[in-house]
Amino acid sequence: MTETDFILSNYTTKNTSEGSITWKTPSNIALVKYWGKQEPQIPENTSISFTLDACFTLTTLKYKKRNSAQDDFNFEVYFEGEKKDDFKPKIATFFKRIEQYVPFLKDFDFVVESRNSFPHSSGIASSASGMSALALCIMSIEKELNSEMTDVYFNKKASFLARLGSGSACRSIEGELIVWGNHTDIEGSSNLFGVKYPNKVHSNFKNYHDTILLVDEGEKQVSSTVGHKLMYNHPFAQQRFKQANDNISKISEVLQNGDLKQFIAIVESEALSLHAMMMTSSPYFILMKPNTLKIIHKIWEFRAATNSNICFTLDAGANVHVLFPENEKELVNNFIVNELIQYCQENHYICDRVGIGAKQLSNN
Repeated sequence: MTETDFILSNYTTKNTSEGSITWKTPSNIALVKYWGKQEPQIPENTSISFTLDACFTLTTLKYKKRNSAQDDFNFEVYFEGEKKDDFKPKIATFFKRIEQYVPFLKDFDFVVESRNSFPHSSGIASSASGMSALALCIMSIEKELNSEMTDVYFNKKASFLARLGSGSACRSIEGELIVWGNHTDIEGSSNLFGVKYPNKVHSNFKNYHDTILLVDEGEKQVSSTVGHKLMYNHPFAQQRFKQANDNISKISEVLQNGDLKQFIAIVESEALSLHAMMMTSSPYFILMKPNTLKIIHKIWEFRAATNSNICFTLDAGANVHVLFPENEKELVNNFIVNELIQYCQENHYICDRVGIGAKQLSNN
């Protein structure tokens, strides 16, 4: 599909006056990372992610038909029950980017009410779940205007729109494994939207766990948007893009054959490569904290001592995602509680696992 396939035409809002829609949309954790993009929100390399379950954004979009057409967007934003005018510029930019695909945005006044099940801006991809939730709410309005829309088209366009708000948001519409970025080894993959990993997944990766250790619950020092831009003139950018695309081929094989040791090698290398790019950009920055490194070394020691298949990955932040298979949950959970949570801020951590994607909770 191309961009033109997502342009809405020949619609009418005469039978749609007002209402509200609520979506619960998960975050995701990339196994092979995307870092660096072209306009408009096109990834420099392919990525693949686990969709999460317990880490989600709950968004309600209230809409009311305007008396006459206007030349501007009109919306209010509330986060965790508080009015958030500082969130409005990002949403306004999002609306401008998607207006040609959903031209009814200026026909309505909107109120966006949102909350997270996890700390905002702490490196758990809050923009991914937040923007995908908003995209899904908008798509639910479009479906009211076009009742013949198929579920397949609905999800693809929701992912397409979400991408224009936050790149990784396109991976939060469905589950369990989502690929974003065109890749010769992944059938149906696209730079425009995320797609379900198309091949059979080995039972080793079913019900996979992700316990998130909240080393730092504060806002990131550097936004992902700024970080992506630093890849433009990065001396190692092209090698990094090639490494990631090669790792997509490798992890695709692993997901099918169930090789957990190779999975660990790819996932941990990807996490460290992501942070290496941050540390070698200009200007350079370090998002890991001392306790991030302590946790990593503890995981390595535990794995060597027990032959466990525990591993870690990192997003663009200090928090550590501890990944492990279902059959090791008791062993690893005990290790986390006894050895790792002491390195978390106020001992805070989130027990999560792979989920199935977004869910609509209401449409009134």
